[in-house]
Amino acid sequence: QVQLVESGGGLVQAGGSLRLSCAASGSTYRMGWYRQAPGKQRELVAGITSGGSTNYGDSVKGRFTITRDNAKNTVYLQMNSLKPEETDVYYCKALDHSGQTSWGQGTQVTVSS
Repeated sequence: QVQLVESGGGLVQAGGSLRLSCAASGSTYRMGWYRQAPGKQRELVAGITSGGSTNYGDSVKGRFTITRDNAKNTVYLQMNSLKPEETDVYYCKALDHSGQTSWGQGTQVTVSS
């Protein structure tokens, strides 16, 4: 099971941008970002496979971009035009080649209005 280390969260004004990073301790098949607000279910933000196939949650399409550097076992989430309602804890998730799932500790993203 890989270990995940997230970084890049913080405070930004509405309409601003942030980039999240998630570094895995080993090779992964698929990595993604999820977010969760208090009292709500964790939802998919974006995911990417080792081959570069991506998928996005409907609410972020056109504003967020997920990329990965396989050599560094790292995935990035570029978030543009952020909205106050996107204030959440963002979690990195990885699926390795043996089928095991790992989660990061979460990073807080706060968007002020």
